[in-house]
Amino acid sequence: MAKSKTAAIGRIDRRIIFALIFLAVAWPLIQPMRLPIDVSPPVQGIYDAVEAVPEGSIVMLAGDYSPDTMPELQPMVETFIRHAFEKDLRLVVACLWPASPPLVEAALNPLAEEYGKDYGVDYVNLGYMAGGTVTLLGMGASIPNTFPSDYGGTPVRELPIMRDVRNFDDIAMVMEVSAGTPGTREWVQQVQSRFQVTLGSGTTAVGAPNFYPYVQSKQLVGLLGGLKGAAEYETLIGAPGDATSGMDAQSIVHAMIVVFILLGNLAYFISGRRRASERAA
Repeated sequence: MAKSKTAAIGRIDRRIIFALIFLAVAWPLIQPMRLPIDVSPPVQGIYDAVEAVPEGSIVMLAGDYSPDTMPELQPMVETFIRHAFEKDLRLVVACLWPASPPLVEAALNPLAEEYGKDYGVDYVNLGYMAGGTVTLLGMGASIPNTFPSDYGGTPVRELPIMRDVRNFDDIAMVMEVSAGTPGTREWVQQVQSRFQVTLGSGTTAVGAPNFYPYVQSKQLVGLLGGLKGAAEYETLIGAPGDATSGMDAQSIVHAMIVVFILLGNLAYFISGRRRASERAA
């Protein structure tokens, strides 16, 4: 009997395994399971920094990413916007990557409608400006001069929210969501160091280890690292979303892989002992 069970494990059609993995990924995305998520100190730092901003203040979201990194970074953008609107903060969006403005816009508009925010009064998308570090330094002198019009082409001086924005002195906090260069490093070196801006960052999981030293040195108030960081942030504001569902799927798949490895090794160990016994007989 044991021999037949061991042989059956070894003969499992790989398509069955692929189907089980597919179901393990798809099911949590369709029906989130809300598995427990522990919040790390760098993510807590982002949350605490936003909570500390006085109501009505202006915060900035710097979106520097592209469509290929949306699965990791878009949930961060959505959660920061939601958090800012819940705190009744005014939001200015500025981008150093040309692909970023429509991505941020896709998160911004539905949430603005959900929270009853008015464009030009409660939030504005300044769009993209080329120049990298030169643009950052220009914003330190004058944000309206650096971004003379918004993403839709409206002169920024016609927007009520921009009457209260001259430079970084008028920005209570910057949240930089970055997939590369220019990104978090440039914001730390050119903006936080020069203008003492309260700066948080969200980045891909592969890029996050490069920026934890900035958290330790207090140049970043916190850091969201990949999908896990986004899921932790969703947990803190009590709004589970795509990142939480993604972590559910990832956790279940990892558990299944461990089970498959254990079964495979168990079958190999039993069959090896059986062959040894047969040779000894």
